[in-house]
Amino acid sequence: MNIIDQIISSYLNNKSLYIGEKVTIAEHMIQTAMIAEKNNCSSSLICSSLLHDYGHFILENPDDLVNKKKDGKHEDVGFKFLNKYFVKDVVMPIKHHVKAKRYLARNKNYYQILSEASKTSLELQGGIMTEEEAKEFERNEFFKSSIKLRKFDELAKQAGLKIKSINQYKNLLVSKLI
Repeated sequence: MNIIDQIISSYLNNKSLYIGEKVTIAEHMIQTAMIAEKNNCSSSLICSSLLHDYGHFILENPDDLVNKKKDGKHEDVGFKFLNKYFVKDVVMPIKHHVKAKRYLARNKNYYQILSEASKTSLELQGGIMTEEEAKEFERNEFFKSSIKLRKFDELAKQAGLKIKSINQYKNLLVSKLI
C-alpha cells in the first residue's frame, strides 16, 4: 500500500472520538482543512491542516495517555512519520502547531475559547509559553502558518457538520509528496 492509500485508509477506518470532543480525529482534521480552504490558504497549509493530528492515528490509545496525564507528543510523532513523504511547507506547521497553541494561549480571550479538552492537553504540552519562548517562536520560519493552523484547529470541532470525504483530498495529498 502506498503512503496516500495508507493515509486515506486511516481516515476511512477512524471511529475514535477526538480526545474529549464530539467528533472523530478524522472529522476534526477534515474540518480543519475545510476552514483553511474557506480562508483561501495555500495548498500547503490546507494539506498541513488535513494532516496536523495524524500523529494521533499512530499513537496507541491517545485517550489513555491523557487519562494518565501524559503528553503523547502527537505533533512530533506525526511530523517524524509525515516528514519522510511530504514537503517541508506541509510538515513544519504540523511540527509547530502545539507551540502555536501554547503561544496563542498567552492571550486570555484565546484561552477562553479553548475547549476543556484543549485546556487539559495544553497543560500536558507544557502550558502557556513564557515571553522568552514566545520571542523565540516568533522568529521561526513557520510561525505564521503554524498560528493559522492552530486557529483553524480550535474551530474544527463541530459535531454533525457535513464534511468532505478524505478521497476529495487525494490529489492535494499527491501534489505535496516529496
